Amino acid sequence: MSQISAKDVKELRDTTGVGMMECKKALEETGGDMQKAVEYLRKKGAAMAAKRADREASEGVVCILMSDDQKTGVILELNCETDFVARGEVFTGFANELATLALSNNCESREDLLGIKLGEAYGNETVEEALKSMTGKVGEKLELKRMARLTAEAGVLESYIHPGSQLGALIAIDTDKPAEAKALAKDLAMQVAAAAPIEVSRDAVSTELVEKEKEIYRQQALAEGKKEEFVDKIVMGRLNKYYQEVVLTEQTFIKDQNTKVSGVLDDFMKKNQAQVKVKAFVRYQLGA
Repeated sequence: MSQISAKDVKELRDTTGVGMMECKKALEETGGDMQKAVEYLRKKGAAMAAKRADREASEGVVCILMSDDQKTGVILELNCETDFVARGEVFTGFANELATLALSNNCESREDLLGIKLGEAYGNETVEEALKSMTGKVGEKLELKRMARLTAEAGVLESYIHPGSQLGALIAIDTDKPAEAKALAKDLAMQVAAAAPIEVSRDAVSTELVEKEKEIYRQQALAEGKKEEFVDKIVMGRLNKYYQEVVLTEQTFIKDQNTKVSGVLDDFMKKNQAQVKVKAFVRYQLGA
């Protein structure tokens, strides 16, 4: 067996990010051949990923990246098993690399991103392959849970990441005065993160969900002993309250409890003689 030098071990560690002892063993197993050692570690990572496939990856980060002109942005959730790994530079660096890759390749979904190749720093592997290799590197199961892309060709895009990177929101605003709307868009991104709306307007809420809520309210009213002739009115009253909780434009504004989000949009239009409309938003909360 050839002598393995500390220099070779360090070089392999710098290349792969794997621990020193694992790198030394890989070089010993491959007779000191650097390329074979890299391949050995990748295969070991894949084997470890298979062994840990049934583990729960409930920690991680939410990562957002926007283009310089704030017209395009991506948001993703990358999971691992422990908070310790989630806070480490290797994991967060990988999450940022995935966001960069998704943005530059115009990926629309998790499935799109999984098939894209990373650069030399990650062995030119696809994201799907790299997730397995990274499992070997950090010693935990890694999972790209979800990813989305938003555009705002006729306006501005804004984002908010809550400290700790476990909650984030990305929002697209259509407006004829994007420069003036940046502060508004930032406030609305924070609104989405804090208040967790599910749609921009009530007509976007699915009929199936509305009917489900109405049936729940009907059964509640009957269980409370309400007379049948009053039940429909009670159901509609409770449904309106539901809309005020889950529809963005009907929510109470987080920065002014006396104002609705729709009122904030109206005030902006009047003050700036501008058109403004929330086009879309995405909200990710770790594990939710």
